[in-house]
Amino acid sequence: MNVSAKVDYAIRALVTIAAAGGGPVKAEALAASQDIPVNFLENILGDLRRAGVVATLRGAEGGYRLARPASEITLADVIRPLDGPLAAVRGVRPEAVEYAAPTEHLQDVWVAVRASLRSVLEAVTVQDVATGRLPRKVARLTESEDAWAPH
Repeated sequence: MNVSAKVDYAIRALVTIAAAGGGPVKAEALAASQDIPVNFLENILGDLRRAGVVATLRGAEGGYRLARPASEITLADVIRPLDGPLAAVRGVRPEAVEYAAPTEHLQDVWVAVRASLRSVLEAVTVQDVATGRLPRKVARLTESEDAWAPH
């Protein structure tokens, strides 16, 4: 999986808002605290607003806030509106690809990859990241030395 800058910045901004009590937080403050280009961040936050992940408050005390509790916003909820499906094969969803023999079972592999991604990204919430308390099944995946090996 390749995590785009857009997704990385979005999650960092949402975690920062969650850590600040849910908002509102000004885009300039979010950008400065995470060293994110403010114009790029505002575009990302606009996409997240349209997806119902964040809301805006106007005025001097305004800014961005979470549209629902941080405990209800999964990382998958952030990724999909910004980058599309969690897993795709040449831009097509895994269940829609077709292969001829002898590679027909490759589709099963791609579906399994998507299921694996879902098992993490749909289980971890913005609150989990903000508090550093990942679900046990996810935290367990990081305990092996092999998980940290760059291969």
